[in-house]
Amino acid sequence: MRFICFGDSNTYGYDNRSFFGGRYDENTRWPRLLAKMSGGEAVELGENGRRIPRTEAEIQNALGSLRRAGPADFLIVLLGGNDLLSDGAEASAETAAARMERFLRRTDELPELRSAKKVLAAPPPFTRGAWVSSERLISESRRLAKSYERLAGRLGCAFLNSGELPLQSDGVHFTEEAHRLLSEKLLPLLKR
Repeated sequence: MRFICFGDSNTYGYDNRSFFGGRYDENTRWPRLLAKMSGGEAVELGENGRRIPRTEAEIQNALGSLRRAGPADFLIVLLGGNDLLSDGAEASAETAAARMERFLRRTDELPELRSAKKVLAAPPPFTRGAWVSSERLISESRRLAKSYERLAGRLGCAFLNSGELPLQSDGVHFTEEAHRLLSEKLLPLLKR
């Protein structure tokens, strides 16, 4: 079994404990843990700051990355937090979900992923921390999981809510424990 993990810093394994931020090791990051638990192969396509591709150029760039990653049995997408963080006053769960729908539909164009089962994972709701102070932003991040769950139902994707997983002091990024818990929550979805 081969699965592509396409996401942002929570897929990359961002660790804010060092001055400039670092990366959790391969024994900590959820894609690698999931590979060990499932006996499969993880292709890690996590990138700090990544948003859901919006423009045609961004979509083509993302599709190119997925194409180069090669065929897979599963495509796990964990994106949306940076969209809320960077959209400012315009940030909304509905806008992020609409972008995600467009992107996921475009992944169907790739022969490498035509038979891949898709898993849409909602990013964790933000908590007040070094990166997040806006109550409205926290509220929108809580609403995103419901928007994604409805979207997954429409598209026939599996859905995972990463809410309630512990976050680092910045209020955005997974702790080491959260990486482990997320991989445990994803494992049953790869056995369906």
